[in-house]
Amino acid sequence: MNARPDSPTSPILLSQYQAPAWRVERVELEFDLAIDRTEVLSRLTLRRGDATSSLRLDGEGLELLSIALDGKALDPSAYRYADQMLEVDGAEDGSVLETRVRLDPANNTALEGLYLSGTRDTGFLLTQCEAEGFRHITYFPDRPDVLASYTVTLRADRARFPVLLAGGNPDGAGELEGGRHWARFVDPHPKPSYLFALVAGRLEKIERDYTTADSRAVTLVIWAEADAIERCHYAMDALERSMRWDEQAYGRNYDLDVFHVVATHDFNMGAMENKGLNIFNAKYLLADPDSTTDDEYRAVEAVVAHEYFHNWSGNRVTCRDWFQLSLKEGLTVFREQQFSADMNSAALKRIEDVALLRRAQFPEDAGPLAHPVRPAQYQEINNFYTATVYEKGSELVRMLAGKLGKDGFRRGMDLYFARNDGRAATLEDFLGALGEANHIDLTPYLAWYGQAGTPRIKAHGRYDANARSYTLVLKQHTAPTPGQAQKSALPIPVKLALFGQDGAMLALHLGDSEDGATERVVVLDRAEQSFVFQHVDAAPVPSLLRGFSAPAILECDYSPAELALLLRHDVDGFNRWEAGQQLAARAYDALRDNGDDVAVQAWCDALADLFERGGLDDALLADLLTPPGEIELAEREHDIDPSRIHATRQALQRRLAERLGTSELQRRYDTLAAQTNRNLDAASQAQRRLKKRVLDLWSLVDNNHALIAAAAQCAHAPTMTDRLAALSVLVRSQAPQAADALARFRQHHAGDPLAMDKWFAVQAQLPGDAVLERVQSLANDPAFTLKNPNRVNALLGSWARGNPSGFHRADGAGYRYLAERLRELDALNPQVAARLATVLNGWRRLEPVRRDAARAAIAGLAEEGTLSRNLGEIVRSMLGD
Repeated sequence: MNARPDSPTSPILLSQYQAPAWRVERVELEFDLAIDRTEVLSRLTLRRGDATSSLRLDGEGLELLSIALDGKALDPSAYRYADQMLEVDGAEDGSVLETRVRLDPANNTALEGLYLSGTRDTGFLLTQCEAEGFRHITYFPDRPDVLASYTVTLRADRARFPVLLAGGNPDGAGELEGGRHWARFVDPHPKPSYLFALVAGRLEKIERDYTTADSRAVTLVIWAEADAIERCHYAMDALERSMRWDEQAYGRNYDLDVFHVVATHDFNMGAMENKGLNIFNAKYLLADPDSTTDDEYRAVEAVVAHEYFHNWSGNRVTCRDWFQLSLKEGLTVFREQQFSADMNSAALKRIEDVALLRRAQFPEDAGPLAHPVRPAQYQEINNFYTATVYEKGSELVRMLAGKLGKDGFRRGMDLYFARNDGRAATLEDFLGALGEANHIDLTPYLAWYGQAGTPRIKAHGRYDANARSYTLVLKQHTAPTPGQAQKSALPIPVKLALFGQDGAMLALHLGDSEDGATERVVVLDRAEQSFVFQHVDAAPVPSLLRGFSAPAILECDYSPAELALLLRHDVDGFNRWEAGQQLAARAYDALRDNGDDVAVQAWCDALADLFERGGLDDALLADLLTPPGEIELAEREHDIDPSRIHATRQALQRRLAERLGTSELQRRYDTLAAQTNRNLDAASQAQRRLKKRVLDLWSLVDNNHALIAAAAQCAHAPTMTDRLAALSVLVRSQAPQAADALARFRQHHAGDPLAMDKWFAVQAQLPGDAVLERVQSLANDPAFTLKNPNRVNALLGSWARGNPSGFHRADGAGYRYLAERLRELDALNPQVAARLATVLNGWRRLEPVRRDAARAAIAGLAEEGTLSRNLGEIVRSMLGD
């Protein structure tokens, strides 16, 4: 099932949603599994909806072997197949449709439906059905609002496929003739077809007994190939923490007798929440200190939690249609973020989440691929698994949770789950339950879900000494996006505080409020509003959008001194970091424009003060010492020149390093290096995080000694975090020690695909034009393959997404090379090709020379007559067609 050419199809419109004409009450599936030839027998018990139309079932790439209705084989005149749809005459309410089809898993390089992970000799079979993969397995009304109970029987050669798994509870197993065996699974909970899953192959397991809060005994089982199973213990611990947290935070208990989790190296996504049988990209399941960084440990914990939380926010309550995708994904990302904040540092988690939003979603909102959290239409749903649906969707849930408060949000979620259990819900159902439980109308917040673009808040303060009052004026504006020229005002919650010149928080007296609180939320729901604070003895410094209370861009008329005050004194960890980011951005502007040194000096002095006086958490200090990245800084440019942005940001970091001082940087590095260990506690991770940042800065001002230290760290580091941090410094600095360090890294990790992904990725981060030749060479390395999504993202993704100065060459060579690889990739895996192509979303904002080169590369792709539906839609959208 490779990619096939597809002409543009008519868009699917939210406004034209209709309930299914036919539903399926019960699904019985029988699989005779083999790598090259799998046969699937399907029995569907049908229920007629309101319509009187013929039965229509989705199906793609299937070889139909037989078809029968109510036990009678159908004459060919009684059914038709066209436009990927099987139409059957004669079905009645309660009829049973039986089909048998043949699949070829080994040649399914799209990794959608049933496919082979690994080699023919040692790999295993598995499925991926979200969003529309089930139609590649059997004929079915493949849409999320068709919920059915499933009974699945698997048969296979025992020697080749000793492990047979499907979703639901085990319901028997046994031996068959010819060395074959069988296993049956029954899922008592109705589910949509996208949650179907099976796995078959040679796998090892670890397992643990767990008792839920409502006293259900559950067996937790994680499966992986023999060489990886011992790296699954951390994930098992994370799963148990996730289950216990969901019981306590949301009152949600697991509802089956067994919970299976399977790791694979061949997977298009991060993981999949199939009911009772989660399938994970091994990147988000395997972990050990020698091959996994601290960031990756936290990612494993977060993704394990995310997929488990889907058991309720996605599985028990699913989405009515794919327009409601954020109802399960945005909501579950929010729940995952809450969990991670509770397990680790809440302030650092908030910083990481907002940094990701700005790096991935804000540029998406600013380009031709901008779309609402709930889009009005789509052609290829796989193209809408985006940062807007996930990360911005999470921020919208966070806004609602903040408005309702902890207890109010819990009441609303309890009502939402109770009212919609076993149903396919909509965003209106979600907001309705939250609002009803709290006697509040939340429908104004639906505007956030239907409007693309990132709102900009302009803030201006006026102090009246005679009246002892401070007036805060807030204005909002959202720029036009494709298909939405006019934007309405949104309800934007702005959490705020006021600081005195001594760094102390002031009591807030807004209107008739006399409670003296030092923090409160105001809602900006018009184009412009003013808020007057009384009893203010001197001009204050406002701290706005605290905790990032809404996904907006704040523009405030701060002076550098005011931002430096917040950087030094704000007790909100996120806003302290945010003040530093804004001050660093001002300093960047000054260096870029050859302006005065006020902002540069203020930023460097404030950070030097924090660096020297101690008392801050090491991890927070590391983040404060890091200016906005090149992608975020590009948002400040009209005509983006990535090479200039890189050079200016480097100059800014060099100024900071010089202010901190070579000897102080070396002293702090030596102190942190002496504390090196393999522990995963928060303090140890924070030390490694700060050590990495100090080494980066030290290398900018004392290249010789810093690179010697980096080479030693790379050779002797006890953890992947330290090893990779040092290797990155060596590679980016083009140090003479880099080649030897890379060779030793490869030799040590040659048998570990995930570690080898890092080896490719770190080289793709070499800044400047020279990296293209390195990427081309690595693409010809025997260890590189376009068939593995992780390897593609490690090399091509790290280069094109994460290395702007290396990808956006002025001569356009980077764009042309990417286009060549996209053509090849699209023929193998359209989903991965389409996602990689989105790196060109911001081409219109490039400076003219690069803009023309990028457009030519995109237009060249658009002229191809063989693009998949996935890539074709992305390319046409970027061109505005």
